[in-house]
Amino acid sequence: MPGLEKKKDSKSPVRDDTDSRGNDLIAGRNAVSEALRAGRSIDRLYVQRGEKNGSLLTLIAKAKAAGAAVKETDSRKLDQLCGGAVHQGVVAVAAVKEYAQVEDIFALAADRGEPPFLIVCDELEDPHNLGAVIRTAECAGAHGVIIPKRRSVGLTYAVGKASAGAVEHLPVARVQNLPSLLDELKEKGVWVYAADMDGTPWCETDFTGPVALVIGSEGSGVGRLVKEKSDFVISLPMKGRINSLNASVAAGILCYEVSRQRSGLKAVNP
Repeated sequence: MPGLEKKKDSKSPVRDDTDSRGNDLIAGRNAVSEALRAGRSIDRLYVQRGEKNGSLLTLIAKAKAAGAAVKETDSRKLDQLCGGAVHQGVVAVAAVKEYAQVEDIFALAADRGEPPFLIVCDELEDPHNLGAVIRTAECAGAHGVIIPKRRSVGLTYAVGKASAGAVEHLPVARVQNLPSLLDELKEKGVWVYAADMDGTPWCETDFTGPVALVIGSEGSGVGRLVKEKSDFVISLPMKGRINSLNASVAAGILCYEVSRQRSGLKAVNP
């Protein structure tokens, strides 16, 4: 991958600041350790398979404590990630923007004098989908997006690029457990709507109150526990041979239905 200069001094860890992914790669044990110590949000830590010495185990423990997913891989994969730069068996993928807290999303809604409007992404793994969801959510007037720490793409460079800069304006929070989050949202008076098959038609649903829209993953949709925790299941009509929409497209349609209802715009009756 271009952008990480190959240092002549093999003892120097290299941090990626210029490659085509942006500045979301950090290579080398010291660089990753310092990033964690400074509180940098780390989405994922790649470690070389078979490396289990004391310093690396400590680094892995710190990364897990900070909420990062840790994945073992081979040296060839690490070389590809950082363009052949010296990585010392460790490459971290950092967030392009600091994550917000769920409370920040509610604070933004309160500042605007509006009922909370949140998008909950259930294990979206495609960065272009998540970026598109964030972009649409910001344009539609949502107050924030929530993603899980595991089995989900984070705020990588690709997500930031696909969002067209929306990550700079819309809070994105990351939580450990989505079913528990939905319980907390409901305790705060938020109605949870899961987008899935065989639900109530989206156009027959009242979105004028506090709303959390749950958008499922690209492959399996909304998870079973998340669906069970939702107050309502809503559906978009499928008139063709394909039985599902792209996650970001479904999110866009639903976000603008929420926006339409809240703005008081009337749909034209046939």
